[in-house]
Amino acid sequence: MVLINENYTKLPGSYLFSEIARKVNEFKIAHPTADVIRLGIGDVTKPLPQASIEAMHKAVDEMASAETFRGYGPEQGYDFLVNTIVENDYKAHGLNIQTDEVFVSDGSKSDTGNIGDILGTDNIVAITDPVYPVYIDTNVMAGRAGDLGTDGKWTKIIYLPCTAENNFVPELPKTKVDIIYLCYPNNPSGTTLTKSELKVWVDYALENKALILFDSAYEAYITEDDVPHSIYEIEGAKKVAIEFRSFSKTAGFTGTRCAYTVVPKDLMAYTSKGEEVSLNKLWNRRHTTKFNGVPYVIQRAAEACYSPEGKKQVKDTIEYYLNNAKIIREGLTEQGLKVYGGVNSPYIWVKTPNGMSSWEFFDYLLNELNIVGTPGVGFGPSGEGYLRLTAFGTLENTKEAVLRLKKIKL
Repeated sequence: MVLINENYTKLPGSYLFSEIARKVNEFKIAHPTADVIRLGIGDVTKPLPQASIEAMHKAVDEMASAETFRGYGPEQGYDFLVNTIVENDYKAHGLNIQTDEVFVSDGSKSDTGNIGDILGTDNIVAITDPVYPVYIDTNVMAGRAGDLGTDGKWTKIIYLPCTAENNFVPELPKTKVDIIYLCYPNNPSGTTLTKSELKVWVDYALENKALILFDSAYEAYITEDDVPHSIYEIEGAKKVAIEFRSFSKTAGFTGTRCAYTVVPKDLMAYTSKGEEVSLNKLWNRRHTTKFNGVPYVIQRAAEACYSPEGKKQVKDTIEYYLNNAKIIREGLTEQGLKVYGGVNSPYIWVKTPNGMSSWEFFDYLLNELNIVGTPGVGFGPSGEGYLRLTAFGTLENTKEAVLRLKKIKL
């Protein structure tokens, strides 16, 4: 008799974005002529940088010749990309990250989900709330979450509420925890932590021998000076933090898939007997066993993002989305709605009007204004009463959406 991992049976019936897709599809079937503007799922609309396209074409041509053909590459990433990442994203900012601390992958979603493979199931996990659902769901799958309560919380997860009441800055846990998930600029709220606010967490992790899993997928959208682009800007962070970065939302790689994770060699975890173990070595073992590497063609495209032309093209794309965010933020503010985010992030976090629930506001926008957002409660209990909109649409659709949003009558 084949037995299953019963933790999977504890998961809710569908993934948040699958449920949104179901609702939108049902609406489209019922209203086939409706012009639906999708500002829900955080997929991009701008094409890849031209520098990346040219690099991909050249790499494809190389694959057509026996002399330059590439087969299996290094699972951790080709040297040309890893060296470029280290030089541009770290050493250029005075941060000492080594090449063997960088692991190229097919996405931060994959890595933030898979990192749990090397961590014990008895660890106590703390997660900011609201939060990217993958953090929660993968811990449920691993058996670290306990059971789902009627309050929407998992019994073994420590929730760190981030709401307007605490200015979206999580408080330190009141009980000791082992693993802490932080995502800044934040998905879904679009808010940030200053260097001094992030230092509080690094200091906590150092004192308690805890691990910070720092999702920095949106660091390229930071516009304010006191917001750190990397957790390693904080003294001591290399001893307690793993950082995840992605090319998806910065250079449009959502369809081509490329990201990287930094696991410092100074970072240690422990056996049940208290013996130190290098997480860099464990992740390297996991990575080389379960992952065969990002395709050569894609890695050449990612490398091209750091060329002078590529940097300019990526910067132009980010400014395009930030302008969309500004249009949405200002349009909703003019409507008298409470709006957060959208300054250092492509996400706008909106307080639902008149005490509406997240799903009620979602349904209203879809049915009355033909706009798709993401219900805040889908990101956790503290997301109830909010809705997330993204700036990843086209400028034309963004302007049209704001015109529609000005018709809200509640």
